[in-house]
Amino acid sequence: MTQKIRIGVIGAGEFAEVCHVPGINSHPHAEVVALCGRRYEHARLMADRLGVPAVYTDYRELCNREDIDAVTISTPNAEHVEPAKMAFHGGKHVFCEKPLGMTVIEAREMLRAAEESGKVHQVGFTFRYLYGVRELQRRLRQGDIGEPHYLRIQYDGWTGLMQDWQDDWRGKLSLAGGGVLYERGSHLFDIARFILGPFDAITGFHENIPRQYMGLSNEVETDDIAASWFRHMNGVRGQWFISRATPSLAENGYLEVIGSEGALKASLSRGSLDVLKVSSPTQPAWEELPLPEAAKDGKSHCLDMMMRSFVDSCLRGKFNSDTDASFYDGLAVQEALAAVAEANDNLVWVRLSQ
Repeated sequence: MTQKIRIGVIGAGEFAEVCHVPGINSHPHAEVVALCGRRYEHARLMADRLGVPAVYTDYRELCNREDIDAVTISTPNAEHVEPAKMAFHGGKHVFCEKPLGMTVIEAREMLRAAEESGKVHQVGFTFRYLYGVRELQRRLRQGDIGEPHYLRIQYDGWTGLMQDWQDDWRGKLSLAGGGVLYERGSHLFDIARFILGPFDAITGFHENIPRQYMGLSNEVETDDIAASWFRHMNGVRGQWFISRATPSLAENGYLEVIGSEGALKASLSRGSLDVLKVSSPTQPAWEELPLPEAAKDGKSHCLDMMMRSFVDSCLRGKFNSDTDASFYDGLAVQEALAAVAEANDNLVWVRLSQ
């Protein structure tokens, strides 16, 4: 019988509760044995709800435990680098939320620590685990829509201007590094690379709408709208648009790859909406394509799948390169985010060397 992987979760926020802890515990050969949060009482209550025995307020104490095999990091973006480096130094596998760091320099430091440790390193790019995205990738490779020439992604809505939008770390530059550019743009750059390969050049912009949190005196510091245009190394061009301050163009975020003989369109979500459609010059109306029955469960199935995949990587001693994102991918995305920031400031195209 395979011994269970023992994992500590650093970060006691909402995503740790809905993704990291239950996702890991859904694997038959893994268990979360420790949780670390800033406020002990909050972390203790969460740990009790989820059946986690040990609670810490200092990630260093958790990382120093010799009986823990792996660590996942679900903290604000500004608090990724040091826990990751300490976990690797302690001989632990590491799963880190996106973006990998606040800057390219931080991402490189984290990758260097991962390489020196020889341990598994993964990044939480959820869209890779959608059934529709996987099927899109398979059909693209077998030539269903001919030679691809364009990719476009849309992901927008009113969420940032709604009355219940929360005053949390995502609105503070010192903790988040960016708004929708970092939060959602990291996902979109990764899924574009995942489907069509490395980038050659990038441009774009990001924009903050000056305002205060609803009913509070704190200003929203991070960007509300961002867009990027890019060219992949294989010559395919693409674009994405993200907003938390505009009406939704569609019911949900989506990814389209357009080729010489047609187009494929996959929904982007945590799994609650997981569909794939096809269109062609001869049959322009979008037609839904078959996916596994599990794609229709209406649940955020990508979250559990992603965390179970990390456990499998720990058991194997290496990640699944066909699906999982490594710290190499995290660094590539960090460089893409930095390129948008540079393009925004200087109104230029930025060449990458990925």
